[in-house]
Amino acid sequence: MMQPADARETIAALGVELGSVVLAAVHDLFRVEQDQLAAAQPVAAADLAYGPDPRQRLDLYLPQDDKRDRPILLWVHGGGFVRGEKASASHPFNAHAGRWAARHGMVGAVMNYRLAPDHGWPSGGEDVGAALDWLAAHAGEYGGDPARICVMGTSAGAAHVATHLQMRQDSTAAAAAVLLSGLYGFAPLEERDRLYFGRATEEAGRSVAAAMTVSTLPMLLACSQYDPHRFQAETLGLCAARFAHHGRLPRVFYGSGHNHFSLAYHLGTADTRLADEILAFIGELP
Repeated sequence: MMQPADARETIAALGVELGSVVLAAVHDLFRVEQDQLAAAQPVAAADLAYGPDPRQRLDLYLPQDDKRDRPILLWVHGGGFVRGEKASASHPFNAHAGRWAARHGMVGAVMNYRLAPDHGWPSGGEDVGAALDWLAAHAGEYGGDPARICVMGTSAGAAHVATHLQMRQDSTAAAAAVLLSGLYGFAPLEERDRLYFGRATEEAGRSVAAAMTVSTLPMLLACSQYDPHRFQAETLGLCAARFAHHGRLPRVFYGSGHNHFSLAYHLGTADTRLADEILAFIGELP
């Protein structure tokens, strides 16, 4: 098992670049620990439909007892708007978030969503809303508390959560949000983002930034030491805007020793700093 100090050294050497090589290296860092978690925490219900599209499916992971009224954690994967799976050999560490949630007494939900270029903005935000609505209606059947749903997204997934909150500020089924290294309209989008945002890039950015600034939903924001600069700028921009509007900072976690991928994919390993912060955050929900 790779200990946190060893992982930090390897991650630092990878730098701030994205891409398949870096992603594969991060997978290798945590594969042993995540495989152990997978063996101990199988999926409880798979491919539950929250909408008519084949991509509108989610999986549930449940604690191994019969307690009721548990918090619910919905995980929204990343993938640059064009890829990503809730559970597959090529994306082995998205299911990890549901397993981790179940291991800590929550109902863990891991969703797929429609992908670009076939589905553009704001389809991701629509899918997050539909999945949250499904959980609010059905999670009680699996021991969850519909009043305590925390939605957690990473990278493109965090952007989709932000879009959902912009679209449904007063009607979200979420009680809180955890956002890892997302795009919130405070830094320029890049050309590759147009596969999803199309010509709506500036409009999308302005509307999401405004909504995320004024939202009263409890938020935990995080970015990492080796995130590309745009993701750090987005997190700082949202923090500054919310401080100016609300007079206080949101809850913030800085992932020292992590990069864009490892910030999300180490959850459930020997490095518990982010896990502890999320558990404390969710534990404070009414």
